[in-house]
Amino acid sequence: MLSELSSENAEAVRLRILVVDHNPERASVVRQALVDIGGYMVEVAPKAGDLLALLRTAQPDVLIVDLDLPDRDTIEQLRVATRERPRPIVMFVDQSNSAMMHAAIEAGVSAYVVDGLNAGRVRPILDVAIARFKAFEALRQELDQTKSQLAERKLVDRAKGILMRAKGITEEEAYDRMRKTAMKEQKKLVEIAQSILTAADMLR
Repeated sequence: MLSELSSENAEAVRLRILVVDHNPERASVVRQALVDIGGYMVEVAPKAGDLLALLRTAQPDVLIVDLDLPDRDTIEQLRVATRERPRPIVMFVDQSNSAMMHAAIEAGVSAYVVDGLNAGRVRPILDVAIARFKAFEALRQELDQTKSQLAERKLVDRAKGILMRAKGITEEEAYDRMRKTAMKEQKKLVEIAQSILTAADMLR
């Protein structure tokens, strides 16, 4: 959903936020701050013990976690949840240390706030978390695309080499044959390359 939003107002209207906190008074501060802003769909869960299952069921767009002290079990659940579905995560904690903070960030936490929860800070912290998440996701997608293009290029190069050896033709001629076959069969060049590699493996 985040990638589909085109304005800050659209985000405020559409985002589903899950607030997880065993302390009802603290959770109500965050919830009320979001309600006062208006437009967010806010759910509150009382504890983080079964956080992974909770996220799989609720499927929120943004997660806000309030903790007295972050623990490794919660952070590991966040790590798994981030692998399954990346989303902005804001973590408010009363106590922390450098190692736990770095572990939380590595697990996918977008904003990590120590001893700083008050109603006035919820909105700007949330905005920063969403902005950081979007920037990171853009970089990740760009990296994934680059890796995919490199892998496809390697497949095409290997297929060209097979054709060159089998047919006694030049690299340019091998590429041209593959390109024409792709056009004729209405397939991608990498698909033709994979077919050549598969056929070559079968003939070994």
